Amino acid sequence: QAQLVESGGGLVQPGWSLKLSCAASGSIFRFYDMAWYRQTPGAQRELVAGISSSGRTNYADSVKGRFTISRDNAKNMMYLQMNSLKPEDTAVYFCNRWPLPGSWGQGTQVTVSS
Repeated sequence: QAQLVESGGGLVQPGWSLKLSCAASGSIFRFYDMAWYRQTPGAQRELVAGISSSGRTNYADSVKGRFTISRDNAKNMMYLQMNSLKPEDTAVYFCNRWPLPGSWGQGTQVTVSS
């Protein structure tokens, strides 16, 4: 079972940017379609952006044009560049396989507040 470690979250003001990173263990990372998810207290985890093993991407409507997902299969890494952040982007962000997630990591907290 691959382990996933998210990092890069923090407290930022509206309009600022953050880049999240996801480090995956295991040599088969490059074969998986992956995604970023987020969750706020009391709400279900939602898909933010997905990227196929070949690099095809898709985004939730709420982040289109602001967020960019990418991956580096050679480094077993995935990223989420988040620009023009809004308070409603505040959540814990997780990376995982897509569309069938495996075990969840700790996530990384993103807080957007003035």
